[in-house]
Amino acid sequence: MPAAPAQQPAVKQPAVKQPPAADRVYMHVKQAVLDRRYEGGTLLTEGELAEAVGVSRTPVREALLKLEMEGLLKLYPKKGALVLAVSAQEIADVVETRLLVEEFAVRRAVPATPALVARLEELLEEQKRRAEAGDLAEVAVTDRCFHAEIVKHAGNQILARLYDQLRDRQLRMGVAVMQSQPDRIAKNIAEHAEILDRIKAGDVEGAAHCVRQHLSWVKILVRGEER
Repeated sequence: MPAAPAQQPAVKQPAVKQPPAADRVYMHVKQAVLDRRYEGGTLLTEGELAEAVGVSRTPVREALLKLEMEGLLKLYPKKGALVLAVSAQEIADVVETRLLVEEFAVRRAVPATPALVARLEELLEEQKRRAEAGDLAEVAVTDRCFHAEIVKHAGNQILARLYDQLRDRQLRMGVAVMQSQPDRIAKNIAEHAEILDRIKAGDVEGAAHCVRQHLSWVKILVRGEER
């Protein structure tokens, strides 16, 4: 009778190493603030956050301090952390900065490389898919990536780093606007397509004009008007 085949020893799967506790709290709170699950005016307590993430209160304090330095929260000793609302002045400041950076960048990026055109086409299709799925947080991400790609291809690394510093504010504002003005989603996609068409055509002035018009609607919304 042939001997039974020897049992192979079970392969032990390596344990998945989790990020440090403070980093987990930081990412949990930051993402919830950016996609507005924690809206402006919400008071977060250390105990609630510690329970939600499954950590002690010490890393919660560390994460909240970091988020306060980034301007997303205001800490109140023995009470908790207040999620700061997006102010009209902040929106105006961000739009003004974006206009300066993006209009300059699109002029520098045209004529566009095939790589830039392909990436913008990919991002535009991704934005359409996210919009159809109703995923506002991801629509905001792809919206920002579309503009950031143009800035990156302008070839000015200092300007690109400056633009990256606006990321969190852009994402939070994007979700807020789409929630209050859902028709802006389709308008944004159409305006992105127009910008892309001008870039593909090598039309520097036309592309710059489209970028300027695309960003101008935010100021109009801040004034309470509809475009």
